[in-house]
Amino acid sequence: MNFDFGEVLTRAWQIVWKHRVLWIFGILASCGRGGGGGGNFGGGSGGDNGFDGSGADLPPQFLQWFEWIQNNLTQFIAISVALLCVIWIVIAFLSTIGKVGLIHGTAQVEGGVESLIFGQLFSESTPYFWRMFGLALVMSLPFLIVIVALAAGLSLLVVSAIGENNVGLLASIPLFLGCLCLLIPLMLVVGMIIRQSERAIVLEDLGVMPAISRGWEIFRANLGPIILLTIMLAIIGVVVSFIIAIPIFIVVFPALFAFALSEAQSWTPMIFVGVCICLFLPVALILNGIMTSYIETVWTLTYMRLTKPHAGKSVAPVEANA
Repeated sequence: MNFDFGEVLTRAWQIVWKHRVLWIFGILASCGRGGGGGGNFGGGSGGDNGFDGSGADLPPQFLQWFEWIQNNLTQFIAISVALLCVIWIVIAFLSTIGKVGLIHGTAQVEGGVESLIFGQLFSESTPYFWRMFGLALVMSLPFLIVIVALAAGLSLLVVSAIGENNVGLLASIPLFLGCLCLLIPLMLVVGMIIRQSERAIVLEDLGVMPAISRGWEIFRANLGPIILLTIMLAIIGVVVSFIIAIPIFIVVFPALFAFALSEAQSWTPMIFVGVCICLFLPVALILNGIMTSYIETVWTLTYMRLTKPHAGKSVAPVEANA
């Protein structure tokens, strides 16, 4: 099939740049992927900070907080689990709506809509939430079960081999890692199918299982273009993410070097890093949202180009009371 990659990539940027409301949905969609980088900056300096473990170097507020946790451990765990569940539910909802909004908004623009309104697009996206959530659950649950089963098997081997010279344990570790490596290409393939299935739900109004079947059908019939586009977008994503992270690198590495030279006697460099990260976080969030909106728009246009016979009803704008 003669697929015009240049036209899709260019058109996607035109849509994203003209309809900046899609940036907001891109920010929402990127929440579920987790920036992840922020949690790593402070973690690397925890091993050799010069603390003697007595807590004498910690501020009194931290000592009081740790003492409260120690005295109310069960309550702290319950509150933490409940809070994490609430945060996960909110993130899952917003990220799913963000992705649906990007798909639906792109389809509306291609259908002739001149401007996109955030409130209307948001409300039109909510009816697709449970199907999109069900799709993610159905497609990810088998991998989660396999990974948990492998981890449980390895844990049992470790426990049974404690205090013994168990050669089988050493042999099982490469086997475990090999199984994980085999899962990686399978997960990549499933990810490409999910991309198509998500658009089948939104653009063709299909249920979860029909959407998976439709996604597999499109993936199998257009294997070359989809794989090549996946590679291209992965390269674009890596390059853009690196560019976004450059200001953080510029700040973090000199601060860590200064922190190491002071032998952890002064926390000023680390405080400076924390302030800079907090100030840069909104900028990074916006840039990452733009990148996400662009990538999702590319995939939506790709789906529409690959399914031209079926695109008629896909691009029709949904009524405001949907």
